Amino acid sequence: MKIVILDAYTVNPGDLTWHPLEEMADLVIYDRTQPEQVVERCKGAEIVLTNKVILDAEVLNHLPHLTYIGVLATGYNVVDLEVASRQSITVTNIPAYSTNSVAQMVWAHILNITNRVGHYAEENKNGRWTRSKDFCYYDYTHSELAGKTIGIVGLGNTGMATARIAQAFGMNVIAYTSKDKLPEEMKKVTLDELFKSSDIVSLHCPLTNETKELVNKERLAMMKPTAILINTSRGPVVNETDVAAALNEGKIAAFGADVVSVEPAKKGNPLLMAKNCFLTPHIAWATKEARQRLIDICIANIKAFLDDKPQNVVNEH
Repeated sequence: MKIVILDAYTVNPGDLTWHPLEEMADLVIYDRTQPEQVVERCKGAEIVLTNKVILDAEVLNHLPHLTYIGVLATGYNVVDLEVASRQSITVTNIPAYSTNSVAQMVWAHILNITNRVGHYAEENKNGRWTRSKDFCYYDYTHSELAGKTIGIVGLGNTGMATARIAQAFGMNVIAYTSKDKLPEEMKKVTLDELFKSSDIVSLHCPLTNETKELVNKERLAMMKPTAILINTSRGPVVNETDVAAALNEGKIAAFGADVVSVEPAKKGNPLLMAKNCFLTPHIAWATKEARQRLIDICIANIKAFLDDKPQNVVNEH
């Protein structure tokens, strides 16, 4: 049996191991694969693992030996599920492996914005504190989180983890969610109410036709000028031009995001130069612990498939 990993580097740049897969099959690892290389590299493989490399109809139609695709992520839009099902190819994903890591990044952004630790660390490297006339100095009005309101859009695994941390800071939690029942200390609200009432809005919804550009000019106008917007879900959930304009015009206080609409970010993305915009390069998921968990679930998925008891299947076949 042959297993091919098409884009192994982001999951494992060398600090983890693929050894359990090597024991299971003839394993071929590629750090990165360009679109024109996919078919040739997958030829003869029964199992293909991909993170962001696209396996569309054109590719799948050239791979008659393929029986299993393992997506090395939670989102699986990189695979044409209809074609995979038609060709009796099982497709699985890796659910809930990075919940705590993503929630941690949400708070890294929030704390960076409210306390500007990175800013002051850089200033002090350049000697500013040693030149200060006072025992301290500050360039920004820092804000305390206790007593403020955070609105969570999408109260799934990461949304709930983010909400629990907010409660530890003494914040009020409101949420826009499909859940009928929330923990007693959390309040379910409409989307408009959430944007109007929140001091911080954190996005945790999947990308669908309904959520694409959910945050736009109209919704940004509902927010407080002191409010912070955080996005660790998917880039297209926000209209980037509208968010950049809101930041530059002072209509919201700050935006922290780990995702943009096209990744890696294009030079013309308006968020790159917007005021009080803080971007990280889609790394919320990538703690070593989360990546190890991803590999462990990947291996368990393959073993379950080989035992004819597939798990985490995302297509019909």
